[in-house]
Amino acid sequence: MNEKVYEYISAFPKDVQDTLILLRQTILSVHPSITEGFSYQMPAYSSSKPLAYFAAYKKHIGFYPTASGIKTFEDDFISLGLNYSKGAVQFPIGTELPLQLIKKIVAFKLNEAN
Repeated sequence: MNEKVYEYISAFPKDVQDTLILLRQTILSVHPSITEGFSYQMPAYSSSKPLAYFAAYKKHIGFYPTASGIKTFEDDFISLGLNYSKGAVQFPIGTELPLQLIKKIVAFKLNEAN
């Protein structure tokens, strides 16, 4: 794990840490070319181009797959009742992450980058 990502995740309560670690693992599991870094004060994932970022807040985890990642999966966010904006989707703390959807978004971004 990237040292800054480790420090970032370690700063949160255990339950949030577990969710962030699961999110991290899910992103990295999509393809071996995905690399981990730290940008904009949050964990960042890229291949040949940026793919996604995430950040934890008091009531949610923000997932940032940029505008194209949001626009393409907008119907999924609506069907799951998730709050989203043009560049981010919010996963409420204490709820199960939509792991298959996260994988689909990252795979889409990876395909878009190549």
